[in-house]
Amino acid sequence: KCKTMLSKKYLTTAVYLTLCFQLFAQDSTKKGNLTLTGSADVYYRHNFNNASDSGHTNNLTSFTNSSKSFELGMASVKADYTIGKTEAVVDLGFGRRAEEFSYNEKGGLTAIKQAYISWAASDKLKFTMGKWGTHVGYELLDAYLNRNYSMDYIFSYGPFFHTGLKADITLSKNAALMIGVANPTDNVTASFSKKSLLGQLHLNTTDAKLNLYLNYVGGKDIPGNSTNQYDAVLTAVLNSTLNVGFNGTVKSVKAVGATNAESWWGSAVYLNIDASSNFGFTIRAERFDDTHGVAGLNNQIFDGTLSANIKIDNLTIIPEFRIDTGKTPMFYSQSDLLNPTAKAAPSFILAAVYHF
Repeated sequence: KCKTMLSKKYLTTAVYLTLCFQLFAQDSTKKGNLTLTGSADVYYRHNFNNASDSGHTNNLTSFTNSSKSFELGMASVKADYTIGKTEAVVDLGFGRRAEEFSYNEKGGLTAIKQAYISWAASDKLKFTMGKWGTHVGYELLDAYLNRNYSMDYIFSYGPFFHTGLKADITLSKNAALMIGVANPTDNVTASFSKKSLLGQLHLNTTDAKLNLYLNYVGGKDIPGNSTNQYDAVLTAVLNSTLNVGFNGTVKSVKAVGATNAESWWGSAVYLNIDASSNFGFTIRAERFDDTHGVAGLNNQIFDGTLSANIKIDNLTIIPEFRIDTGKTPMFYSQSDLLNPTAKAAPSFILAAVYHF
């Protein structure tokens, strides 16, 4: 009953915010532009190691912690209103993805994926204040923005979002800079906490077929640990049917009272092939090294993912096969459900993603 009441509360909030945007657009003496978009995703995941009900899903990344179950991912609605040099965005999400994305928050705050206000001081400088998805990494929260449905380890153990103030600066036609200050990573509220520094340098060729993003986030988390993450994303369009992506990152953490910092690192390559406008597939290969247990995995992991993208108008159907392997046993098998004795965990996902 409580969950039903909360769901109704969230839905009412979404409708109310949408109406507010519409009324503002209609009543303002200076007309602006309102854009409403939304998405929904659902999936079924099968873990091949455990055919029987065991409670172990062998999933160590975000959003797909299930097995032999039809699951709702997330339903989203986003309102974007621009007028003159100002912009306001409210992006709401309901479901497991939204809850895990805002895992530090409670109540209605878990439904607010993004909420920010921007002002373009000039054609080369824009300020933004509020909550927004992180600039770090290749993969994104919304399922329709990724070609693989399951998430990689780099996304899952890196930052999800930031709440603060940032400035986007256009340096030239081929270079842009973002600098900002924010609450500790993944925290909407952080009274008296020290803040994090954000940065991004974006370089691109004139035809925009080659893009390089150099990203940084560093500061102290809520317990007071000192953290620094350096991240690089490279995308290249090779031709009309083939493009590639690369993400490399390293995160160091110096715990309170510790003498030295420990770190994890990861790298992932994405090969995107589109045979036609209605069919394509993506191969993702990732190496994630958490030998020192900074992310809590204490292992060296390699995962490979093959995802097809079948497009029917606004619908994308994603059949996906994935296998995760560890240097030492870290997954459960049907033959031994008490301890992780398997080094590999194959799985299959069938997902449906809709965007409008």
